[in-house]
Formats: sequence, C-alpha cells, structure tokens
Amino acid sequence: MDTRIETVVIGGGQAGLSVSYLLQLAGCEHRVLEAAAQPGSAWRSERWDSFTMNTPNWAFRLPGSEYSGADPHGFMPRAEIVAVFERYASQHNLPVQYNTRANSITHSNSGYKVETSQGDFLAQNVVMATGIFQAPKIPASSSNLGPEIVQFPSGKYRNPQTLPPGAVLVVGSAQSGCQIAEELYQSGRKVYLCVGSAGRAPRRYRGRDIFEWMDLSGIWSRPASQLPSPRARFAGNPQVSGTQGGHDINLHQFYRDGVVLLGRLQDICDGELILAPDLHENLHKADQFEQELLGKIDAFIDTNYSGTPAERIPVLNDAYQMPEISLLDIEAAGITSVIWALGFNFDYSMVKLPVCDQFGFPVSVKGETAFPGLYFTGLPWVPYQRSGLLLGVGESAAQVVELIKG
Repeated sequence: MDTRIETVVIGGGQAGLSVSYLLQLAGCEHRVLEAAAQPGSAWRSERWDSFTMNTPNWAFRLPGSEYSGADPHGFMPRAEIVAVFERYASQHNLPVQYNTRANSITHSNSGYKVETSQGDFLAQNVVMATGIFQAPKIPASSSNLGPEIVQFPSGKYRNPQTLPPGAVLVVGSAQSGCQIAEELYQSGRKVYLCVGSAGRAPRRYRGRDIFEWMDLSGIWSRPASQLPSPRARFAGNPQVSGTQGGHDINLHQFYRDGVVLLGRLQDICDGELILAPDLHENLHKADQFEQELLGKIDAFIDTNYSGTPAERIPVLNDAYQMPEISLLDIEAAGITSVIWALGFNFDYSMVKLPVCDQFGFPVSVKGETAFPGLYFTGLPWVPYQRSGLLLGVGESAAQVVELIKG
C-alpha cells in the first residue's frame, strides 16, 4: 500500500535539507528521501581528501544554520562540511529517510506516485532536490585505454598516494581538474593536463575575496536570460582554489612548474592521445575571462566603492611557449593514471513527465514546473546563478516552500 504524505523531497543534500527545514518550520507534513546512508552524500563520497569549499565560509548559508564561526573568510574543509550537514539534520530533527532511492515519479488524478527502493509514496507535492551532478562525463574513447591504465572520474580521486607510480593525465581544466592537477604535481608527480575553455579568476582582488565582489556586484544574482545562450548555463566553474588558505590557480604558473599542457582530448587510438590544436586558444579564453570579470567588478567598485585602492593583476604569458601537441604516446609519456574532470551530466529521467528542455535541464519559473505540485530547487539558474550555491540555496528553497504553503 502506498504511503500517503503531503510532500516528498527527493535528495538529502544542501537543497533537500534546506527545503525540509523550512517546511518543518511552516508545519508542513513531508518526508525527505535520500539514497545514501547519511546526509550530504555528494560532499562525502564525491570529493577528494584535501577538498575545501571554493567559496568563503561566510557564504555557507543553510537556512537556520548560517555560518557564524571565527573564520568567515576561511575555506571549510571537506570533513567539516560533512559534519555541518550531519548536525543540521540531527539538531533540527529533519524527517530524512536514508537508504531510499527514488526510481520513478508519475502523476495521476490522485497526485504524484513516487516509487522507491523502500516502498511507494503518494504525495500532493514533490520537490526534486537532487542537484546537477548525477553522472560524470567520461568519453567513449576511454574504453581504448589499456587495462594497465588506472582511470576514474574526478569524484573518485582521493589523493596522490592512491595512484600507481607514474605520470598522471588529467582531462579537464575547470575547478576540479586544476585543483587535482595542482595537488598531483606539488606531490612530485609528472602531470599532463588537457585544457578546456574554463575561465580563471583571482582569489582576491582589491582587498576582498573575488566571490564577495561577485556577490556584491550582482553577478551571482543573474538570471539565465542574461546569458548569451541557454548552453552557457553549463560552462565550467572558473579556476580558483580554497586550499592553502585560498589561492590563485593559473595555467601559466602550471607551465612554469613543469605541467605539460595539452589541447582538448579528441580521441585515443593505438596507445596515443589525439589532441586538438586549441591549447593557445583555450589559454586565451581563460585570460580573457579574467580580464572581462575584473572589468565588470572595477566598474561596480568605481560606482559604489570609489575609495577602494586600484590593483593590477600580474599578467602571465608563459604557457604560450608550450607547443601545440597533436599526438602523445601514452607509454612513452609514462602515463599510468587518467583522471576525467570533464564535469557531470544531469539526469532527471526518474520524472516521467515532460519537464525538461532540449538539454535535459528542468524548465521552471522560480522552481515551479508546468505540473502543479512538482518543483525543482538547488539548481544553478533556477532562478539565479547563485541558486545552485550554498550562498543561495536557502533563497531557492524558500521560494518553493512559499509555493507549497500557498
């Protein structure tokens, strides 16, 4: 027999817990279904050992548990992030049902039927809070690597010691790829890095963390309608790191430190990497992203914080000396491990309703879909870029909860 309940929340991460807290505060009956055995499972199982938040601690804004510690401008390590989620669910006695995977969501005159690994629910409302990191992107050419090559997505990397001896190929140069590549080469590994088009941002600029300027200037509050195209919603996060107290990441510095920079990986054939001749083009994109970002922030500062001292970011050009390599022999390069850091595909196929666009991304207005009672929350650009961050997850959750209450 189906369990009848007013609202089912799918996912016990930052978005699902935020919705649960606000529903409980409003006295609304609900249940959170989490596939893992503990809350915040992505932060626990899909991050490497040295991972820290890339945003400052002050931006950790779970509703009812906003950061109030002694280090607001620091960067919380993975273990502390996980502990916060555990305390949040426990202290607020949130109704999270663990080890329960939602498999299917259908709709009828009776409401929404949620079929799970632990029985079925019949609900008036369903809130999808599963995030956008369902399946790592791994190209089909990965199957062309020999069995002697260890390979896995960035979320399964833990530390340099868990890899076999030898050089490492990291494919992807957004936040995760660059942070992992940096840790590997600083540990003494030879690193090859396939560079994509992700941009770069300085950690600090004109006296503040770059994230703070982006927040104050409204960059994080942009709706998707301000982007050049719908596909721009899925661009990689800019290169920056919260480790070592927070610091810049710069591919030109990587080159100076001995990292072999490569263009995009096009294929793998007969023991060779086939590479696109676009390394210099992608380096320029990273440089240009930083220049354009700082131009926007300078304009905002000049209008609103006119007394803030000017600053010039050092211009590095070293990596343009790296020749474009079209073929690389894997064995000759000594590569024994490959880490895929190409981002993730999202998957909302459990929802058996036409709620996604041509890219497979949910179509909604402030989280509300065309089907009454079905909502999405905790996603970037739903409705703002910040909505997928800890900075804005509470705001996104509050909008959905108000709709449910109404």
